[in-house]
Amino acid sequence: MQFINPKTDFAFKRIFGSEQNKDILISFLNGILYEGNSTIKNLEILNPYQAPRIRGVKDTYLDVKAVLDREKTVIIEMQVLNVEGFEKRILYNAAKSYSMQLEIGQSYTLLNPVIALTITDFKMFSNFDKPISRFILKEREFLVDYTIYDLELVFVELPKFTKEIDEVETLTEQWIYFLKSAAQVKEVPEKIWQIGAIRKAFEVANIATLSREELEELEQREMYIIDQRNAIKRAERQAEERGLQKGLQQKSLEIARKLLDVLDEVNISQITGLSLEEVQRLKEER
Repeated sequence: MQFINPKTDFAFKRIFGSEQNKDILISFLNGILYEGNSTIKNLEILNPYQAPRIRGVKDTYLDVKAVLDREKTVIIEMQVLNVEGFEKRILYNAAKSYSMQLEIGQSYTLLNPVIALTITDFKMFSNFDKPISRFILKEREFLVDYTIYDLELVFVELPKFTKEIDEVETLTEQWIYFLKSAAQVKEVPEKIWQIGAIRKAFEVANIATLSREELEELEQREMYIIDQRNAIKRAERQAEERGLQKGLQQKSLEIARKLLDVLDEVNISQITGLSLEEVQRLKEER
């Protein structure tokens, strides 16, 4: 068997955002947010998955958004590219989901908590190694929690999860393993086959269940990700080359300054690779 990559927005929405597969999302959220405890009994998916109608348009697929047991709202995003402003976007989306609960004139007491769950295919926080991190409002100096816990940011950094299937134990680890490795396995690992929701997630992710239109959309999304990653790598390489060039230029200038009292301008230019005008400018700046 071959399984679609849950890390693409198309596949993630198909697996976790389908109304008829709410049990998958409930198990996933219990695993990631509540350490495998059956805290969430029911939820309502606010923008359920629909087969693609506009190919190649990213906004066809929104983040999975659900209300847990008619109280908390959770917004879930799978992010594979570390793009500029991503951190601000997470906070903006969480704050927007929180504020938009009220109509004009309604009491603030009606506001319910919002959890922004973000899964990244890159490392975000270099100061700790654990794959799951949670952020809430605290007093800066004494680290005392704010009086309410209405806004929480939860991150799952997939590269920080390094366990192999024989090391995976908890429901939390099983779901992270699914997200990270489903596209690489050829069959559902026996160790997690017994977890009904994860087994069902693999069934939904089976590439044989996709329509031709869905396969085309999936291919376009994967190509988009590859193109964007290559663009990022190219930009990083160009920045590195510019930095190296700047370093070499700085070194040449330092050498030229030391030679100003020893050699003439032409010889300094030949030795350092600086133009004659640059050497003359250095001499005038002394």
